[in-house]
Amino acid sequence: MGLWERNSKKGLSRGAMKAQLGFFFPCGLILLTIVLEGWASISLGITQTVHAFPDFLAVVVKEGDTFSSLSKKYLNDPSRDWSIAEWNEPGPLRPGQTVIIPLKPQQRGGLTLRGYQTVPVLAYHNISSGKSDKTTVRPEMFEQQMSFLKEKGYRVIAIDQFFDFLDFKISIPQKSVVITIDDGWLSAYEIAFPILKKYGYPATLFIYTDLIGKGTRTVSWNQLQEMTAHRIDVGGHSMSHRNLTLPGKKESFKDYFDNIEKELSGSREIIRKKLNLEVKYLAYPYGDTSPLVVQMAKKLGYRGALTIKRGGNPFYIHNYRVNRSVIYGDFTWSHFEKSLAVFKEQSLK
Repeated sequence: MGLWERNSKKGLSRGAMKAQLGFFFPCGLILLTIVLEGWASISLGITQTVHAFPDFLAVVVKEGDTFSSLSKKYLNDPSRDWSIAEWNEPGPLRPGQTVIIPLKPQQRGGLTLRGYQTVPVLAYHNISSGKSDKTTVRPEMFEQQMSFLKEKGYRVIAIDQFFDFLDFKISIPQKSVVITIDDGWLSAYEIAFPILKKYGYPATLFIYTDLIGKGTRTVSWNQLQEMTAHRIDVGGHSMSHRNLTLPGKKESFKDYFDNIEKELSGSREIIRKKLNLEVKYLAYPYGDTSPLVVQMAKKLGYRGALTIKRGGNPFYIHNYRVNRSVIYGDFTWSHFEKSLAVFKEQSLK
């Protein structure tokens, strides 16, 4: 059992643990020091004081170090700077400060003694400079909302990361958010895409394939191809956007079964051929699903599927009944902020 684990079992906080580690870091050390409980020493070819343990590194900060640079240096991924920041004191790094760099996922499922993490998935439809309505958000409002996420410390993550979190494969930032856009209107390319690129946000565009390239108000396959090269994933939204849970008036059960299978498999195949892209996620048209539709999605190889039931997503949410909060054009800031809950208080003692 490593030092961190032993102290965690004693109920020591991160701060207390760092205090215990203080004796490892006398001021003025210039040689690289690595302590590996039974491990061989390694050389990083730099002058930095480091002590290594099975689950974490304890590193003395040098001039110019940032969470991002340390993440790149020791985790080979600058985007994991959040995992270092969340385990240390808030604020900018100071030379001589000791920071903990976790080497393994911590708090999988976002579980803590106070409660558990929830991940909001935001759903947009159309974005237009015309009059906003229930499904249409004005461009300036979309821009302000994306800016708000950045200013308030939210981390927009890709949908793959979100499902890896649900599957207990990885930890994600405490204030993680997923962005999705439905249908395939041209505004996704002309308005939302440049704003998402500006902030470096990934997003998922759920398209129903019968709409694509039909008229001047819809996105084209070439435009979708361009978007996928810039962190925009494309998911399925059926072929025709029919309600998958309801048979048509003159549709026998066999015809209904065959038709919904075609809706789900056909859209995947079309997207694969047009974009050379594996479709892993489904957004149910109108947000409606049923046990039959869920089993069909599983059978056809979708990794997960999303509704439009409002609320965040804890680690135990059903992978084929994921919540999404639709952002309406008439939302106030209070409405928007309520869609961003990232933690559920509940004592687990």
